[in-house]
Amino acid sequence: MTQKVRCVVERLVAHGERVYTLGLRPERPVPRFRPGQFLHLALDSYDPTGFWPESRVFSIASPPAQRDAVRITYAVHGRFTARMEDDLVEGREVWIKMPYGDFVVDSRGDVVLFAGGTGITAFTAFLEGLTAPVAHSVTLAYGARTASLLIYRDVVERCARRLPSLDVSYFVEHAVDHGSDEGLQPPGEGARPTHGRVSVEHVWPRLRRPLDATFYIAGPPPMLRTIGHDLRARDIPPEAIHIDAWE
Repeated sequence: MTQKVRCVVERLVAHGERVYTLGLRPERPVPRFRPGQFLHLALDSYDPTGFWPESRVFSIASPPAQRDAVRITYAVHGRFTARMEDDLVEGREVWIKMPYGDFVVDSRGDVVLFAGGTGITAFTAFLEGLTAPVAHSVTLAYGARTASLLIYRDVVERCARRLPSLDVSYFVEHAVDHGSDEGLQPPGEGARPTHGRVSVEHVWPRLRRPLDATFYIAGPPPMLRTIGHDLRARDIPPEAIHIDAWE
């Protein structure tokens, strides 16, 4: 059952390159949701006797057990997110309605997650909700334009430390100085990122049973098309490919 909930922007983090994370404090616990679902965020006040104001959808990046706080991450693309960048400050009220969507990872078998940029938020709730031991393998390929924009790397690394079945690869498109490898290495633990975009070719040899796995893709539209095409070219059936395409 979806609900409309007033929230306060408790924390606002600017990651650079017009990418932001919002920590929202709801006036009451949000409704139960499944990892991978999304919410609608409205900047204008909502009057229950009237219509729901203009809003935009965002993946719920916080874990389902954390119902007294909600986290989303967004990049500025278009008029609504530009207004978010201009108007949102800590302490401001916003409205959300949730949950929506069926992009829910089924971990009863091997799963492979492809995440580009803020698309990682479609998977963070799933990863944080996993408990060891996990019977099946979970493979994550996570990429961003620069190493500093792997903003959920700390979350991923915490999950990897307690989940031996989680295999992670990082990808970075551009070094900071556009000429050296220095910008490929963000602070923290884990493997050094591969220079380039998230690709099926790189991940494929790491998969134990690729033809038996289920694949999930979240990221910018060109990435969705490329990864989906490459998986189908490797004889992955359409029903085993799930795309977070609400954007």
